[in-house]
Amino acid sequence: MKMNKSNRRGFIRSAGMIGAVMALASKVSAITTVRPKGVAGKKILMLGGTGFIGPNMVKYAVERGHEVSIFTRGNSKSEISGVEHLVGDRNDDLSALKGRKWDVVLDNNSRDYRWVQLSTKVLRKSCDHYVFVSSISAYDVAADESKPKNEPLWKPVIDEDSKRFQSGADWKDGDDAPYGLTKALSEDIVHKAFPGKTTIVRPGLIVGPGDRTDRWTYWPVRIAEGGEVLAPGNPDHANQVIDQRDLTEWIVRLAEDRTMGNFNGVGPLNRMSMAQMLYGIWGGTGGNATFTWVDEGFLQEKEVQPWQEMPSWIPGDPLMFCTNQKSIDAGLTFRPLAMTAADTLEWDLARSKEERENRRAGMKRDREKEILAAWKNR
Repeated sequence: MKMNKSNRRGFIRSAGMIGAVMALASKVSAITTVRPKGVAGKKILMLGGTGFIGPNMVKYAVERGHEVSIFTRGNSKSEISGVEHLVGDRNDDLSALKGRKWDVVLDNNSRDYRWVQLSTKVLRKSCDHYVFVSSISAYDVAADESKPKNEPLWKPVIDEDSKRFQSGADWKDGDDAPYGLTKALSEDIVHKAFPGKTTIVRPGLIVGPGDRTDRWTYWPVRIAEGGEVLAPGNPDHANQVIDQRDLTEWIVRLAEDRTMGNFNGVGPLNRMSMAQMLYGIWGGTGGNATFTWVDEGFLQEKEVQPWQEMPSWIPGDPLMFCTNQKSIDAGLTFRPLAMTAADTLEWDLARSKEERENRRAGMKRDREKEILAAWKNR
């Protein structure tokens, strides 16, 4: 890989990480699809199951010998045999769930707290464990809280007891709620309906094969193409992502073990900078890419949109500072970042031409060239 001076510092820092995560590949295989002895098969109800994180969750649960039912609107079908399909609508039709019994519910697609009010009401006496997939967006944190004085950039400061969004005096039950608040409200609803029988998982950015939002897919694709790549802002800024397979398989194991409590479902295993993420992706995709780091102020002048044009990048975002030690202690494991990148690229190459030409996020190549040229000529 050709390296200019602006790359070298980031590469030296990330090279050790690339070697470390590749060495972890053998440990990944330790988590197999074989259910441990002494763990009984369960009757699992998944609310959702055909979106981004659902298919692998279903596949993993079935492979481990669980009996799985999925509740969807019926617009998409799971291709996994042996799965019961229940059709309805979380807005107003949960009749297919009435009069049934399951061991555990995996609620992985609630975008509205009112959905959770309905599902917990219907399922309160139908199961003994409710696993709710929330989001770190439930945390109500200010940017300055992410940078404690005299602490290294890597130190996580958001744990499972950090402040969450609360409804204000001008809000009443039944009103629409923004994303962060609806997740916090949903968590409270589940805890109230299933006291002592609730597991809350708060993921951050979920990545990997199957993600059609292109919120992270952009980077493996762009780096594999090679050439000069615009790298945004401070290479030392923290970044957190988790492979959807690591997340979903862990959630199934939490259900198997009846592990209760609140958990941050974030990765990777160790703290990661933006530079380490980009070079880790390069380690999985190869190519002749070089990275040119462009100042955040300059990108702002050029109206570059964090997250949308530059996916997985919001400079100084406090939600990139979430601790995951409690989750690791509860069995969360991680694939090497290079493996996630390689698998994502392989999946992306199998997408339709139309889908790949009309990505939902990421900077257009012409705009990237224009900004890089302006940066050099400033």
